[in-house]
Amino acid sequence: MRVVLTRVSRASITIDGVPGGSIGKGFLVLLGVGPEDTEKEACYLAKKCAEMRIFEDENGKMNMGLSDVGGGMMVVSNFTLYAECAKGRRPDFFFAAKPDVAVPLYEKFLSEIRAYGIEPVCGTFGADMQIDHVNDGPVTLILDTDRMLKK
Repeated sequence: MRVVLTRVSRASITIDGVPGGSIGKGFLVLLGVGPEDTEKEACYLAKKCAEMRIFEDENGKMNMGLSDVGGGMMVVSNFTLYAECAKGRRPDFFFAAKPDVAVPLYEKFLSEIRAYGIEPVCGTFGADMQIDHVNDGPVTLILDTDRMLKK
């Protein structure tokens, strides 16, 4: 499972041409699911995202989390995080999980985020979405369970 986590000062999403919600200060989370991923990876990454401390404290150190700053979270499924781009000029998405695997794990991730007391603004799996955001910092992190959990 892969996450691109961006610290934002604001983010909004449009889903199939309809406004789908917005957040102020917080995290924009793009979530990709691989074919071998399980609930273990979903739970692990949800905990990491919910508890990530990347907001600055009074000393300018990244020492504060979402709950400390009253931040929000936007979570959007993004199968393109598993694109293979080594050959040619067109990405291959063979390594992204199919919807029968990805949708339940996306939903599990959202459920776990809610269990941490965060009500995420969500995209719609498989929909055409436009995301408008302001990257704060910029701070953008890549979390990959293949590396983090040493598969």
